[in-house]
Amino acid sequence: MTQSDSTPAIPATSWAIIDSTLREGEQFARANFSGDDKLEVARALDAFGVEFIEVTTPMASPQSELDARRLVNLGLNAKIITHVRCAMEDARRAIDTGVHGIDLLFGTSSYLREFSHGKNIEQIIDQARDVISFVKSQGVTVRFSAEDTFRSQERDLLAVYRAVDEVGVHRVGLADTVGVATPRQVYALVREVRRAVSCDIEFHGHNDTGCAVSNAYEAVEAGATHIDTSVLGIGERNGITPLGGFLARMFTLDPQGLIDKYHLELLPQLDAMIARMVDLPIPWNNYLTGEFAYNHKAGMHLKAIYLNPGAYEAIPPEVFGVGRRVQVGSRLTGKHAVAYKARELGLHFGEDALRTVTDHIKALADHGDLDDAHLERVLREWVSA
Repeated sequence: MTQSDSTPAIPATSWAIIDSTLREGEQFARANFSGDDKLEVARALDAFGVEFIEVTTPMASPQSELDARRLVNLGLNAKIITHVRCAMEDARRAIDTGVHGIDLLFGTSSYLREFSHGKNIEQIIDQARDVISFVKSQGVTVRFSAEDTFRSQERDLLAVYRAVDEVGVHRVGLADTVGVATPRQVYALVREVRRAVSCDIEFHGHNDTGCAVSNAYEAVEAGATHIDTSVLGIGERNGITPLGGFLARMFTLDPQGLIDKYHLELLPQLDAMIARMVDLPIPWNNYLTGEFAYNHKAGMHLKAIYLNPGAYEAIPPEVFGVGRRVQVGSRLTGKHAVAYKARELGLHFGEDALRTVTDHIKALADHGDLDDAHLERVLREWVSA
């Protein structure tokens, strides 16, 4: 597979995944993970190869605290991190669970400053410095995220990010908390933050306007080093950047890098596992693993797919552990597709016969597509007639 000359190369080694299925995903309407569910999800994400697994704050409930401890004790390769308010009490409780990292958040938009915590930018900076310094003193990595980043004033954001960078925060986070950002806005702001700080940059994007995958890509292109995802994109409201969608986007930019970095063939199992736990089907048009993600039907497509699947597939399905379906028995079919299907069955038609049987199949399909068994029966009957 070759990359388009017009598409910039972004090596897979330049970014990492923070999977938040066990944090943001718990905020999904249909999610109610048991302790054993969380162990299953964490083990599966670790087998897949994600670098970080973010879990619900231990402040949420006694069970949440116990679950964080159990996940840390699994001894996974992935680092277990938790997402807490930028408050000393929260940080102390989180550190006590043994997590490897703490993700602090503080609302910086005028909406959240007025209606959530009531603090001004100077107070936010002072409190963030204290909490970050404490967390670092405990030997735990720390991120500071400006909640509702894209409805915050840029001068406020840069002041906060510079301040926390000066005290040695490991990452700053840009959170599109209400999914309002456009890809262009994400790129521009991440570029500005990249110029302002020396630490890593994390992006967390909600999907309220359908831009989560595009926004995550633009964040990486602009210099972000960590992207938050969840399996199937589950999360608050319409969810966040889906793991599969983000990987599909990034695969086209560095396919071998992703193959070397993650066990991509495990993605269908991850999607199926979360679909089972939230008792919903995998969406029919889901990235990579949807029922029709690799379904080919139009005649021109079918001819090309038989000759070279890459003609109409940017991502080989087998890399992600799925297969393709070539739907020959429709009114849109063509003679080349019918000929290939016949050869798979050990049947051969001359040119005139091929045209005639193709027309016959099209006419039958005007009353409804033919499934594979019906199509085979038609072809065999035609040969024996």
